[in-house]
Amino acid sequence: MKRLRIFLTLLFTLCSVGLAVLYGSLAYAHGPSFAGEIDEFYSGVRMMGMGGTYVNVVNDETALLTNPAGLGKLRDLTFTIFDPEVHASFTDTEIVTISNYAGALNVQGLLDILNTAKGKHWHAKYQVFPSIVGPNFGTGVLAKYQYNAEVNEAGTNFRFDYVSDLAMPLGYTFRFFSGVMKIGVVGRLMNRTEVHSDIDPTSTGLELKNISSEGIGIGADVGMILTAPVAWLPAIGGVVRDVGNTTYDLREGMLNATTARPLATEQTIDVSFSAQPIISNRIRATIALEYRGITTPLVEGQEDAIKRAHAGIEFNFADFAFLRGGANQGYWTAGLEFATERFQLQAATYGEEIGTPTTRREDRRWIGKFALRF
Repeated sequence: MKRLRIFLTLLFTLCSVGLAVLYGSLAYAHGPSFAGEIDEFYSGVRMMGMGGTYVNVVNDETALLTNPAGLGKLRDLTFTIFDPEVHASFTDTEIVTISNYAGALNVQGLLDILNTAKGKHWHAKYQVFPSIVGPNFGTGVLAKYQYNAEVNEAGTNFRFDYVSDLAMPLGYTFRFFSGVMKIGVVGRLMNRTEVHSDIDPTSTGLELKNISSEGIGIGADVGMILTAPVAWLPAIGGVVRDVGNTTYDLREGMLNATTARPLATEQTIDVSFSAQPIISNRIRATIALEYRGITTPLVEGQEDAIKRAHAGIEFNFADFAFLRGGANQGYWTAGLEFATERFQLQAATYGEEIGTPTTRREDRRWIGKFALRF
């Protein structure tokens, strides 16, 4: 056992050094960035409060949506029955009021509102994820609706990006060497509806069902977390997202039966390094560094490495109060949580990059979530 522990420690050290060198070289590279927002399948309150990090730190039902290896951290069977989560941009309050908010719930109404607020970005997302998870396994149902929209300052273009997912994941984690190594697999059946279009801002009669693509597909993720059995529990991890690419042409969608199908989601690999120092008997911390799409080349003129870089820290006070902070794509983040065995109340703010490397543009956002579980 002692030899095995020494071997795993040496293996972890070598991997960590390699990852640190790679992360450092990427984080300080000078390259372009996506012209617009990176569309993530899932982003949650804890994740964004900690600078967008998730690979090594996820330890609840959201492991089914991020890194299935995180299911290996669960100790008890948990049934989440109600967990509404709302995301919005701070500029939304400059665009809508109580009197016109109902109009923002449909495409044409949102266009009419944005025509009076040219150059201001609209972001809104709502998601729920009732689930049942236990040590090493879990399943649930995700319903997500996300809008990004803007009429440019010149009033010549209406950019509308919409994604809604109805997904049912089923995941399992295999533990090796008393949990030192965790390998998780999750498969999901999902219905996706999406729009990514430039539209004439003088358009009338726009309806989501007439401009969207929809289809059903099957996707899979594979994740690993390797934790060194030493003080501070340093860990390295990785997730292969959408293994072999996820397509949505299994059959037509459930809601609109469109003839067009959503774009395929390409396979990506995210990697992370983390540590968990113990500050006192009742205070622990988690520190994480992360890089997205490590095998995906940077797109010249559209993307830079900073947009893929994430760093975060969390302070855990007696498993009841949590304080978070970090850097997401170069912008600061912060979060707060209060939790018991039965409820969870979370809030966070973060900055999202929606510009280009030469013209960076931050969209400052807030998130709120309340969950009931048994």
